[in-house]
Amino acid sequence: MSPHLSTVCSGPSSPLSSHPAVAPCQTRASCWRGARQHLRGDVTPPAPAAPAGQHLQVGRARYGTVFIPVCFFLSSFYEELVSHGILKPLTAPVEGMVVREGSQNYVAPQGISSVVKYYLEQSGADVSYEQQVTHISLRDGRWEVSRKAGPPEQFDVVILTMPVPQILQLQGDIVNIINESQKQQLESVSYSSRYALGLFYEAGTGIAVPWAAQYITGNPCIRFISIDNKKRNIESPEIGPSVVVHTTVTFGSEHLDSDPAEVQQIILSHLQRIVPSLPKPSSIKCQRWRYSQVTRAVPNCPGQMILHTQPLLICGGDGFTRSNFDGCMESAMSLAQAVEPHLQQFQSQAAKLPLDLL
Repeated sequence: MSPHLSTVCSGPSSPLSSHPAVAPCQTRASCWRGARQHLRGDVTPPAPAAPAGQHLQVGRARYGTVFIPVCFFLSSFYEELVSHGILKPLTAPVEGMVVREGSQNYVAPQGISSVVKYYLEQSGADVSYEQQVTHISLRDGRWEVSRKAGPPEQFDVVILTMPVPQILQLQGDIVNIINESQKQQLESVSYSSRYALGLFYEAGTGIAVPWAAQYITGNPCIRFISIDNKKRNIESPEIGPSVVVHTTVTFGSEHLDSDPAEVQQIILSHLQRIVPSLPKPSSIKCQRWRYSQVTRAVPNCPGQMILHTQPLLICGGDGFTRSNFDGCMESAMSLAQAVEPHLQQFQSQAAKLPLDLL
């Protein structure tokens, strides 16, 4: 009998922690994701106004995951993604981007969610979307995980990689399992918030700017603008262009609880002043990211935190490292190293059982 492992996740760390190159032990894995997409940030335009076939990256992934500086000891992962066409070198002009000497920047042509999708497929996990976990409790030596919609399920190992504040909101036995020291560490984690705006255009629409993306300085609202399909080098006459706009952190925090429709108009007014030649879009999508980037991670942390040992309950993700792709990779490897001995123990116990009990 293979151990049943659950990952409750929002980013790349959980599927990576089950990747065969990271965690070679055989497991039966389930991945519960709160979003409808593989990663927060991949957005399709609102129907029916938008042209078919369009999607764009409006979430966190502009920083460090769309433009990924290579870390030497993680190079094999980058090489694997490049060999499968999931990542490609960034060749489009990006104005205002700070390029560190010796770094190589990459772009995901099909969106950063394609990276998550690839690792989920490699892991063999059963993926369930729109699963909002509410309670985690001990039941007969296993974890019972309850969700807002659907029956609870039991698991031998549970990995949590959602934003840290959402871990602290969980109910059940986990409330008393997290000790006071761990609680203080988790409560110290902070995130920036921002808005993103996606603008979708009909096929054949021209956007006359010399850049594919641009970092904006001196504007109180907008920090980043991207001609998304141009940046990802997937321009096609059959699919209209799309533009993504990210606000500044200050603007995001000041308008965090504002009406999104009002925020959308503010962003559009600033965008019009920055790029007055921008044509009128066929549809617009405004997205609020309450947990955009980690500004302060769990201190003195090896990329994960064990909340309970037997059975194992462990949490990780960029809240335990930093908000870029390398940070997610480092946390994933740390999670896998912590989980693997527990999976090996299950397999060793299973090997001793009579065949009729397996």
